[in-house]
Amino acid sequence: MTTPSITELTSVVLEVERHVAELGWDQPSQVYALADTSELLMREPGLAPHIGDAPPGSLTPVEQEPLPAGRLDEVLAGIGWPPEVLGCVLVTELVVLPPSAEAEVPYDEHDIEHWAANHPERQDVRLAVGVTRAGMHASCLRVRGDDELVIDPDLADNLVDGLLETFR
Repeated sequence: MTTPSITELTSVVLEVERHVAELGWDQPSQVYALADTSELLMREPGLAPHIGDAPPGSLTPVEQEPLPAGRLDEVLAGIGWPPEVLGCVLVTELVVLPPSAEAEVPYDEHDIEHWAANHPERQDVRLAVGVTRAGMHASCLRVRGDDELVIDPDLADNLVDGLLETFR
């Protein structure tokens, strides 16, 4: 089993985000297991026509069952991976508010989501975060209405930590 490079991980994170983007907005959070492509093809030769030629060390994302409803940190805490999974990618949609909105946040935790969803300065974003069992991470972000992808490994440290915990 090879350890994927950060370039390979970033490439797969972008591939998964583009796949989800084709489905449009308002998608539920989704997780993908990352498998070594060569090993996957040895176990499942019928996938070869769908995967094609892949260089050594490449990763193939494998879509998992939809995540259950609930707080994302709690959902991630319930995930564990078998040894053949080299990493995973999470794609989720979030509401982002400007720092100036911090002073207006309601104290009641149940009101926060409704308040944020209806805030006039809200921005909807799709975030894709990938991690490997070895601790590498990559992420990208797309703002609704904008075709540009922001690629930065440090977009979501809490999600990186939560995803890495799924391998412990």
